[in-house]
Amino acid sequence: MGDLALSDLRIVEWGEGVSAPFCTKLMADLGAEVIKIESPGAGDEIRAYGPFPGDIPDPENSGLFLFLNTNKLGITLNPLIPEGKEMLLKLLRQADLLVESQPPRLLEEATLDFPALHEANPSLVVTSITPYGHTGPYRDWKGYDLNCCALGGISSGIGYPDREPLTPPLSQSGYQGGLQGAIASMIALFQRDLTGEGVHVDLAEVECWATFHIGVAAQTFLSDDRVRRRSGHRALHRPYPDEVLPCKDGYVCLDTPQNRQWRRLLEVMGNPAWASDPIFRDRLETAEIDGEKADGYLTGWLMQHTKAEIFKMCQDNRIPAAPVRTVKEVMEDPQLKARGFFIDVEHRGGRLKYPGACYQMGETPASIRRPAPRLGEHNEEIYCGRLGVPREELAALQKAGVI
Repeated sequence: MGDLALSDLRIVEWGEGVSAPFCTKLMADLGAEVIKIESPGAGDEIRAYGPFPGDIPDPENSGLFLFLNTNKLGITLNPLIPEGKEMLLKLLRQADLLVESQPPRLLEEATLDFPALHEANPSLVVTSITPYGHTGPYRDWKGYDLNCCALGGISSGIGYPDREPLTPPLSQSGYQGGLQGAIASMIALFQRDLTGEGVHVDLAEVECWATFHIGVAAQTFLSDDRVRRRSGHRALHRPYPDEVLPCKDGYVCLDTPQNRQWRRLLEVMGNPAWASDPIFRDRLETAEIDGEKADGYLTGWLMQHTKAEIFKMCQDNRIPAAPVRTVKEVMEDPQLKARGFFIDVEHRGGRLKYPGACYQMGETPASIRRPAPRLGEHNEEIYCGRLGVPREELAALQKAGVI
């Protein structure tokens, strides 16, 4: 542990779902010690989510939970009752960082908001990741991916115009919040090291979308008065093609913003006669007005080739393109294999394949050193070894619903 990038960092995580666990996973995989708090009984709600090995539901084998909680120590605790609150404060007096995703009003009513925690440990950094943040008119509202993507401006551009708006798949609000929460936490810790004072990082998932991902749409509105709208598989306000189209064995994404890329694509296709159709004189207008007709031309050629063939031809000719891959194809991707992206991890049920880090660090690489904890797996180690609770009292604490 000593030679890992964050091996001197002590973190407590009190949050369910994706955002807080993903935030702390990013730091745990770099060596930080993370103590994950789960509710006594059911534990983190994500334990009920799949996929499950063999499609057999098991709270100890949720693929999502296993991925989000590598390298963590796991305890059960109810901080909302007096005995549990005292346990939490003892843990936080030994910690550098708390990452939590609890409702703001709940923390205030339990006197576990930042002012109270700052009094207990003035050097503690507290990172709160919630749908709408700790201030503002929506702070006490429940929020999910659908709400955050819509209010953050993302859903305005996803989906077909004659149907309902969509969200990006697979809890992206949580992942974006977790990623930016980890970055903000590290900045706050650097400041703490300079000043000795902990701070409160108040991060709203909806603002992650509104600031980090909506910038292009905001810029085109401010500079060109263009309003983003849903356009299905085709991007508007960009030269045609910028879209996903069918091919012989699936789908590919084509994007030729530069005229020279468009000309090279036409050369790859054998300079077809249809390229002289007047609809291609202004490719911005093509996307807006004649997209369906243009798609018919391109699809005729695409359907003669597989996505691997199209990808290779486009790579060889410096044309932006990408295959739309299935999960199986992603697992077999040669580039990801060459990078060693997928990692085999020993698990209670055998060896499972996990996604590795999306970055590489030469001297202190991220690694998965232990699988996600079983529910309450480290109760004895933490309560007896760290907090001095006599072993004979653990059963009584469990019966009382404290742990």
